[in-house]
Amino acid sequence: MSVADEKQHIDHDAGAATDLVARPGSESPCSDDGLNDPAPIDPQAERRLVRKLDLIIFPVFFVVYMMAFLDRINISNANIQGMSAELHLDEGNRFNVALFAYYSSYILLEVPCNMIIKKVRPSLFISGLMFSWGVVNMCMGFVHSYAALVALRVLLGVFEAGVLPGIVYVSSMYYKRHEYQKRMSFFFCSTVTAGAFGGLLAYAIADLGTPSMAAWRWIFIIEGAITAALGILASFVIIDWPEQTRYLSLDEKELLRRRMAVDARGHVCRMDTLNRFALTRIVRDYKIWLGGFLYMGVSVAGLSGTFFLPTILLEFEWRAQEAQVRTIPVYVVAAGMMVLGAWASDRLKHRFGFIMGGASLSTVGYAMLLAQEGKSRDYKFAAVFLVFGGAYMITPMCLGWLQNNLSGHWKRSFGASSQVMIGNVAGIIGAFIFIRSEAPTYRTGYGVALGMMWFGALCAGVMAGLMWAENRRRERGERNGRLAFPEEDRKNMGDWHPSFRFTL
Repeated sequence: MSVADEKQHIDHDAGAATDLVARPGSESPCSDDGLNDPAPIDPQAERRLVRKLDLIIFPVFFVVYMMAFLDRINISNANIQGMSAELHLDEGNRFNVALFAYYSSYILLEVPCNMIIKKVRPSLFISGLMFSWGVVNMCMGFVHSYAALVALRVLLGVFEAGVLPGIVYVSSMYYKRHEYQKRMSFFFCSTVTAGAFGGLLAYAIADLGTPSMAAWRWIFIIEGAITAALGILASFVIIDWPEQTRYLSLDEKELLRRRMAVDARGHVCRMDTLNRFALTRIVRDYKIWLGGFLYMGVSVAGLSGTFFLPTILLEFEWRAQEAQVRTIPVYVVAAGMMVLGAWASDRLKHRFGFIMGGASLSTVGYAMLLAQEGKSRDYKFAAVFLVFGGAYMITPMCLGWLQNNLSGHWKRSFGASSQVMIGNVAGIIGAFIFIRSEAPTYRTGYGVALGMMWFGALCAGVMAGLMWAENRRRERGERNGRLAFPEEDRKNMGDWHPSFRFTL
């Protein structure tokens, strides 16, 4: 579907809180709330509300996820600062297994965590997780065995599992569909900020090492302590569900409700009751599964690159401290691509084309790295920029695109957590594809990442084609038979409702 065609459709908001009014777990019908209000929405008041939300929501979540990502990947910085030698991680695939251990628990707990956060205050749940994983990260600075390191990595995954799906779920309750992507991409800049900050901090900590306390240990201890302290502060500032939040007045909550209803431009169809009918709609929704595999495919490049970027740059014949510093410009460019892509995507109200463009950009970078023999260090360094620029531009776009096309509390709760759960299998793949014996060319690593990138692009193509075809069917009235369903089911359809339109 072209952008022009899409603008003519009725846009039903699935990714930006179409079901704002209902408290999580409550039941309420499809309605036209907001459309039947006699008074139009004051655009100045709406702008003030959005600015207020921007200051309240994403800066806090930015810091939370930056620390989560930093504490996940700081093992790569510690690895080249002496941890590998001290804990004998260079024996076999020990370092790869340590990376995998995190995802073994992280993946399994994402869906349960989003079911819990739906029932509690997000401010307490997310901040509690943050404090806990900060303490675990500090403990990694005191390990003296490989087994202890692996056990703590598993525990780190337990406490970080609910962070990303929870943040996606909560933040999507406050923004219209085509306001959401640029904010999601700004939020995802936290990952590249974490990568850059991690390299800079590792560089600064390198001189703190003593015979009794190696420098790599201070990386875990200092970063974990910062996270735990911020976790305490976060409990006071993280936003809760719209009807719970203390940041908005009653008038602002009502304006928020009305602008979401207007953005939906029709039935505000919910899925606030988890019954057999709703569960069937969730399990059979191809968008959730294709969106998950899309996210998994494109994330291999970013996650494997993040885990091994210091090691890769070390193979470019820079010293350890020089390699740490040179991760910074790579992440700066990646952040710029994320923001630029998000701005253009929201402006054009289109996602699919940008996902294909980012995959193509990364492909050029991987092709250069696979043909690196005999090439200069500058040539190889330039290729890394292309890989990271393309991969990081489209990673948050995959999350935003799926949220754009889901509606209902339960649909979005399961959708966000399932997509992140499936997508983070990329962390397991990325942990094992860079084989030490293949240094410095890492053909398996680059080749598998490239193949997974296009597996994700294929899933995006199938998902876009199916949604385009479904929009056509609904326009022709071929799904109107669903309106004859019992009232209880008709009011719990979410995006399965025949009046809903998907966005490409």
